[in-house]
Amino acid sequence: MPFELSIIGFKDILDILLVAFLLYKSYKVMKSSGSINIFIGILVFIIIWVIVSQVIQMRLLGSIFDKLVSVGVIALIVLFQDEIRQFLLTLGSRYSTNRLFRFLKNRNMAETGKNDIMPIVMACISMSKGRVGALIVLERDVPLESISRTGDIIDANINQRLIENIFFKNSPLHDGAMIISGKRIKAAGCILPVSHNMNIPKELGLRHRAALGISQETDSMTIIVSEETGGISIAYKGEFHLKLTAEELERMLTNGNE
Repeated sequence: MPFELSIIGFKDILDILLVAFLLYKSYKVMKSSGSINIFIGILVFIIIWVIVSQVIQMRLLGSIFDKLVSVGVIALIVLFQDEIRQFLLTLGSRYSTNRLFRFLKNRNMAETGKNDIMPIVMACISMSKGRVGALIVLERDVPLESISRTGDIIDANINQRLIENIFFKNSPLHDGAMIISGKRIKAAGCILPVSHNMNIPKELGLRHRAALGISQETDSMTIIVSEETGGISIAYKGEFHLKLTAEELERMLTNGNE
């Protein structure tokens, strides 16, 4: 049989790029949630299935693998329901649209954002010195309405003293998380989803796990002030940025709001 050289067209290249993009995004989501080993196992299973069914064409073993794949889809939905929920939330929010048209925003909005950031930074520095624990979630493009409803609605201007008073040890709201949406303190005493990532260092407590959990499910940026060490950290996109200085905190918050 003569060797035939197939011509790779634009559609084929686009198909390969889209598959590579989906695999990369899946890898990032699995890595942030601590399920990377499961992701690798699924890839190995798919490769074996393709080799058995398409390359070697073993009918009996191939049919068994086909049945496992058809049932496995339901199992994957149950197993990765949190990751799928995160993907759909990001896809259904206004996040993608904002990314496309962000360059059209007025630069005055960025300057206003920087002015709102400073009271947060100063409050975190003050609480760090006093070893006052705090958990502050900055809403970005994915709405946090369901999280806000778990606490008490405040709807107040961003103010350093108000932030410190809410997280004061004798305050009834100090154990929960504060939600900041736009230029307003939206709610306090809120309950965040806790991350079950096994790779979180043991010295990090429940506040850090809650901060990582909300960063895995949404695009929010969460500030953590440790009650034990006074250290300031940020959880963003499923990753920790630990032991931040005041300058690093301000820079991350500024860059995250641009």
